[in-house]
Amino acid sequence: MVKEKTNKVERLPITNDYIFKRVFAFEGNESILKDFLEAILKKDIEEVEIKNPEIIPYEKDEKRGLLDIKAQIDDGTILDIEMQMEDEKNTEERGTEYLGKMISEQLQEGEEYIKLKKSIVIFITNYNFLKRNSYHSVGKVKFDETLPEEYVNMGYKEEDEIASKYIEFHYIELPKYKKKESSKFTKLDQWMCIFTQNEEGIILAEKENKEIKKAIRALDFISADPKERERHNSILMAEINRRTSEHNFFEAGKEERNTKRKI
Repeated sequence: MVKEKTNKVERLPITNDYIFKRVFAFEGNESILKDFLEAILKKDIEEVEIKNPEIIPYEKDEKRGLLDIKAQIDDGTILDIEMQMEDEKNTEERGTEYLGKMISEQLQEGEEYIKLKKSIVIFITNYNFLKRNSYHSVGKVKFDETLPEEYVNMGYKEEDEIASKYIEFHYIELPKYKKKESSKFTKLDQWMCIFTQNEEGIILAEKENKEIKKAIRALDFISADPKERERHNSILMAEINRRTSEHNFFEAGKEERNTKRKI
């Protein structure tokens, strides 16, 4: 008997921001996002609501759709989760701008400040940009240490360290994770195996975490759909064309400036 050959479809990378949102923000996949956020925030989450599940349809002449994920969890915290593929040397500035917008959009004129909710920006980057020995860096607004000349003995045994409980940054740098030595296999490590396409790690993670298994099934389903692959490729090509145009524009401007200097 001749065995039929089965062609295994190449799994699309979840690091592509379209695929990222397609997996985590698709209706019915809330439990996947919930588990991923629990791994990042190191806390139990009862419920997560995706505020922008839609992916703006992409056509050849259209601007790229919005592919970040805006969500809110049961304690009221609002989050912006985004996949960053290319280092445009503005990650810190972009994260700050995102968070500022999240805060400013919460309250209408006349509303009480007490209604303000905590805002968290989460960037998963396909590049390293922080001088830190950690693949997951958490940033909070903290007070500086007290200067000796400004010290006042108020009798506090423990001082406040956090200047604002409403602001938090999470940066996950994927290339750093690839260099991580084997140790405790945390829930976040499990998710990192999908992002770094670590097949051995994925097999182990699927056994330990049902949401990882569900995410892989979703990813394989998307990868096997010709329309999804076409959309993925179209968005990828649009990004390449955008970067090429920006490069050509920059080079043309540099050549024009050099020409003017010679005159």
